[in-house]
Amino acid sequence: MTAGLWAFAGCMNVGDNPYEDSLNDLTVRTEYPEGYESFRRSGVDVKVENTLTGDSYTLLTMSDGSAEGRFPNGIYRISLSDRSGGDIFNATRDGVRLDNGPLSVSLSLLHSKAGTLVIKELYVGGCSRAPQEGTYQADQYMIIHNNDTQTAYLDSLCLGTLSPYNSNSSDPWADYPDKDFVPVIQAVWQIGGKGKSFPLAPGADAVICLKGAIDHSLQYPLSVNLNNSAYFVCYNSTYFPNTTFHPAPGDQIRQDHILGVAIKTGQANAYAISITSPAMVIFRAKGTTIQDYVLQAGNVIQIPGSSSEQAVCIPYDWVIDGVEVFDGRQSSNSKRLPSSIDAGYVTQTDTFHGHSLFRRTDEEATAEKGFEVLMDTNNSSNDLYERQTQSLHE
Repeated sequence: MTAGLWAFAGCMNVGDNPYEDSLNDLTVRTEYPEGYESFRRSGVDVKVENTLTGDSYTLLTMSDGSAEGRFPNGIYRISLSDRSGGDIFNATRDGVRLDNGPLSVSLSLLHSKAGTLVIKELYVGGCSRAPQEGTYQADQYMIIHNNDTQTAYLDSLCLGTLSPYNSNSSDPWADYPDKDFVPVIQAVWQIGGKGKSFPLAPGADAVICLKGAIDHSLQYPLSVNLNNSAYFVCYNSTYFPNTTFHPAPGDQIRQDHILGVAIKTGQANAYAISITSPAMVIFRAKGTTIQDYVLQAGNVIQIPGSSSEQAVCIPYDWVIDGVEVFDGRQSSNSKRLPSSIDAGYVTQTDTFHGHSLFRRTDEEATAEKGFEVLMDTNNSSNDLYERQTQSLHE
């Protein structure tokens, strides 16, 4: 059977299967958080994905919040994403094994609120050097979007990438007890400002250059021009002196748009972000500054199994938005972000083709509010897609 996405109401059978005798009954029961039980309803998508074959199916909940289906033996990822107004409910359960018998599993949903700031685009996979030979990856960027009706301020906003770097890498945190943080590695970058120095209007975007803030397209036409006075840039020649990836910012870049390094934890001379499958977050410290936080005992820890690499423990409730990227060329991808931040993932199928990961527009909300509103269910499987060219490509 080829991979696909099928929807079934209530109960589902994988029909016309020559291995009918090996199909297993699966019952999924949803558990909404205390105080939110009234949000339970029928017709909510439950995604059931075979992590070994890539086959994907969608069940629909019944009135009691449960969903049923029959599936071949395998190891499955089960996820649910539901939204009512600004209330979002997500859950993901990995490693569900179906093996010659019925199984009932519970999905404990986590509650979160739709964010003001969302990650609109991640361009990390690089492009071709055409008409020259070779590939290019020194032009990574992120776009942040204000999805709210009120002006947002970027002052003190931080960003980072998570451990492990790649979605198919062994997860060093798998056996870490009661982890209630996201492990940010390499560095924590922060926008400056005193509180209201960097306003972002409703529906507006802010570009953050993760590598060189120069016009890359001058030499490589399939790349992008990042030399723009409105853009921000991750640049620090002391911590990251590799000029191939961090050249001096272009002549249009404002000095106050150069992000600071709150802490560097890695050993690399260039800021390392996976080109295949990063997990990225934007966040802001609460009740303290990020500079004070990283100095406190227990907030910067050794990555399990590593003698040299450290991670900054960013509490879940500091995270404003996060995007999980899976490598489409691999079958052994694992999640790094919890369901409350990103219950799903967006797949990048290949590198060095100028592809980016881009957030869908919420057409109904956009028409209602009169400015661009993007999809935000805290589930990248629903909210983002792989775009064939960078949005900044001219």
